[in-house]
Amino acid sequence: MEATERQRSGHSANVDCASDAETRASAMTGDEADLGAIDDIIGFHIRLAHGATYRHFTETFSELGLTQKMVSVLWLIDDHPHIAQADIGRRLQMDRATTMAIINRLEARSLLVRGASTLDRRRQTLTLTATGHEALIEARRCIDEHEQWVRSRFTKREATLLIELLRRIHE
Repeated sequence: MEATERQRSGHSANVDCASDAETRASAMTGDEADLGAIDDIIGFHIRLAHGATYRHFTETFSELGLTQKMVSVLWLIDDHPHIAQADIGRRLQMDRATTMAIINRLEARSLLVRGASTLDRRRQTLTLTATGHEALIEARRCIDEHEQWVRSRFTKREATLLIELLRRIHE
């Protein structure tokens, strides 16, 4: 029934985006596919799902040279011009060292500029450059493609529920 609902809503799996691992997994039969008791472990399935989505994301973004975290930082800066570097780390749940390394890489590629806060000179604010905005536009196109790939596995209701359930884990 859910597969029928997905077909009716226009969602279908994108065969061209299937990775080698997905092809191998779908070819397993019988004893090869039997995971035993580990199949009942939620964390195990979260890890497998993360691996599948990460591989697809990496394939989708390979030509852009941007990581998931870099794209998240660019997107957050675009949504909140002059956001402080520390606020990015908190919102994306990244430590200071990781946040600074990502900001440094994006700045070295001229995708963003640092500036002093007008409210607190101790804080650095971040703004996208024109090149950064162009990179984000292209990244959003890739995200749309990637998101369609993920959502094609679920009905609209299932996708909403999945997001709600995952939030319970990470919030």
